[in-house]
Amino acid sequence: MNNVALAKSNIRQAIERLRHAGEALRSGNYPYTIRQCQEAVELSLKGALRLVGIEPPKWHDVGPVLKRERSRFPAGFRDYIDKLASISRSLRKERELAMYGDEVAGIPPEELYVRDDAVEYFEKAEFVVSKVVKLFEDLVGEKLAQ
Repeated sequence: MNNVALAKSNIRQAIERLRHAGEALRSGNYPYTIRQCQEAVELSLKGALRLVGIEPPKWHDVGPVLKRERSRFPAGFRDYIDKLASISRSLRKERELAMYGDEVAGIPPEELYVRDDAVEYFEKAEFVVSKVVKLFEDLVGEKLAQ
């Protein structure tokens, strides 16, 4: 499998995670919304790295790699790299809390997040996925269904 095929798969999976995040947001499952948003951001940014020939690292926040490899991306995408990296970092910090809650303090995830949190992270994930979809379409010349 080549980088473009892997990137396409990552991005399609990110789109699917975002769809599930939207469903969870509408149903009031805010921790799951945030968890799915984190996965959507991680998958889409790993897809972006693959599109420019970089094998992504096996950790969740690839923002530092995006920033370090900024010059490998087209100018239009480069303009957003700092914001994309910031979103990746902020969602990475929520990954375990959204899944398990604060186990030390004994607080379940449902008590940690409110609708405003979920909306904020959903909008950030939508932004990231949309920029990566555009990158894919510009570089590969193929439309991705969203």
